Amino acid sequence: MTAPDAPAIFLGKGERPQYLLTKVANRHGLIAGATGTGKTVSLQILAEGFSRLGVPVFAPDVKGDLSGLCEQGEARASFEKRAAELGYDDYRFEAFPVVFWDLFGEQGHPVRATVADMGPLLLSRILDLNEVQEGVLNVAFAVAEDEDLPLLDFEDLRAMLANIGERAKALRTRYGNISTQSVGAIQRRLLTLDRQEGDRFFGEPALELEDLMRVDREGRGFINILAADRLIQQSPVLYSVFLFWLLSRLFDRLPEVGNPEKPKLVFFFDEAHLLFDRAPRALLDKIEQVVRLIRSKGVGVFFVTQNPMDVPEDVLGQLGNRIQHALRAYTPKEQKAVRIAAQTFRPNPAFDAAEAITQLEVGEALVSTLDTKGAPSMVERTRIIPPSSKLGPAAPDVRQRAMDDSPVLGKYDEPLDRDSARERLAARRKREMEEGRLQERGGAKRGRRRQTYLEATVKSVLRSLGSSLGRRIARSIVKSLFRR
Repeated sequence: MTAPDAPAIFLGKGERPQYLLTKVANRHGLIAGATGTGKTVSLQILAEGFSRLGVPVFAPDVKGDLSGLCEQGEARASFEKRAAELGYDDYRFEAFPVVFWDLFGEQGHPVRATVADMGPLLLSRILDLNEVQEGVLNVAFAVAEDEDLPLLDFEDLRAMLANIGERAKALRTRYGNISTQSVGAIQRRLLTLDRQEGDRFFGEPALELEDLMRVDREGRGFINILAADRLIQQSPVLYSVFLFWLLSRLFDRLPEVGNPEKPKLVFFFDEAHLLFDRAPRALLDKIEQVVRLIRSKGVGVFFVTQNPMDVPEDVLGQLGNRIQHALRAYTPKEQKAVRIAAQTFRPNPAFDAAEAITQLEVGEALVSTLDTKGAPSMVERTRIIPPSSKLGPAAPDVRQRAMDDSPVLGKYDEPLDRDSARERLAARRKREMEEGRLQERGGAKRGRRRQTYLEATVKSVLRSLGSSLGRRIARSIVKSLFRR
């Protein structure tokens, strides 16, 4: 493959130079390979290449290594030698514009979403709810929408669940059965996620998509790095659901752009297997739909995982650009994975792809990318170019400077607590209690007036009866006395 006329990223060289055309980057891609075979470096050089071409990037940093993108690479003889051998004449060391994000707000700007934006399907996945519990959660969302009760954070959701639990009988006709046991189970799952600090993700100010799609003064795309090492350890499901939520938001909010010359954003999904593990059918269908259609919004998605078998076939078939690093083949399952990986490539008569996958060295990969017409190139055994930014974590002072220079500094750092479901339900309860007390006082006063009227009537009658009877008795007594 000769150097293309269209904008492209140089990946490396085998028998021929290998490029990824930006025009087909929204046809998605896959970076696969066993641990330690070079996946992170491939991700890093792609992020660098897109940034140079003015394409913003979003990438989770699952091991802490990607922060080095904000720091100029260190001169290494081995890197310079490899670049020369691969004909990479423009190779130079440089830093890239980076924005750091962190769901916990410790290693970057806090990333938040509202409970309402997350929706019951994804929230059920985070909480690992069964079908009955998911149904109750759907009722909570429906009632909140119908009664204008914004669900922003976990406190809102807790208040909403308690409310529908108390009103279960009254709501049953319209919304169906609401099991108080399920309400309790959901509340316990929320408590568990609280203890993992997962609640910090839910609230405001919520992330605005435009802040992921910035370019710097030089026209380079910002590389958005999500600190994900702690997140994956504490709540891997929250990690995967958050990334998919972000993809879904891009799909829902961005306008159709057809086939642009370069993507509006490239999204890397590292540890992709976490998204698909034990995912319910409804979620898998949603994932397949988003991946299939989001390319028309100008977004390219690259899944990064150890094994291509981690990705469902319906999704895998949509990943047109492939970088396959080495796989092990010691067990029957591993051998099957190697065969499947090899079968996804357009064959090259010069070598056996299945055999080559087990023989690849670190920094070497089988590469197949799409041409301008969207057809896959013949697979090529390729030595990957070295990165220009620092390989490994950035120095603390360099990272801090990048955070201090962030274009969104101060925008998300402090949480916002506005009027929402919790406050409105509390105000409603207060009003109902006050109205109840007034009715009780009013009822008591009306009761006393009725009682006073009855008492007056009875007393009047008794007085009359008493007076007449008293006179007769008195007369009888007097007569009896005079007879004596």
